Amino acid sequence: MFEYQEHNVLISTDKSKLNIDLIHDYLSNHSYWAANIPLEIVQKSIENSMAFGVYLNENNMLVQVGFCRVISDLATYAYLADVFILEEYRGKGLSKLLVKTILEHPDLQGLRRWVLATRDAHGLYAQYGFMPLDKPENFMQIKAENPYRIEE
Repeated sequence: MFEYQEHNVLISTDKSKLNIDLIHDYLSNHSYWAANIPLEIVQKSIENSMAFGVYLNENNMLVQVGFCRVISDLATYAYLADVFILEEYRGKGLSKLLVKTILEHPDLQGLRRWVLATRDAHGLYAQYGFMPLDKPENFMQIKAENPYRIEE
């Protein structure tokens, strides 16, 4: 378990602190990348990756306000996934602190490649050295269209 504290902000990899219902609600109902994702898939994704919760100490209670997963072999490669800060807490530097903390995590040093996909946060990630793929023609994917579609 890893924890980083700065003022009233705690970033922790302690999965027992995670508010799974909050994470599921955000991903399923407020994200463009995981709309309608089932709770069971969220739980499985957290179990099988390094999860970072972002918490604020409000009135001596830890309140989760953000989340991110890192999918990695901890030796060569890492993928940053499901990054979010709840809308009412944005603009306070929390996403910057989260990305900085993840990139400085002791188990994630010396990797030869970090990747992520984003539709609208290129400016945030560029501050930490992320850039467009240098050879996108080398990358391939299998992408399920509407994987969590709700049947009516």
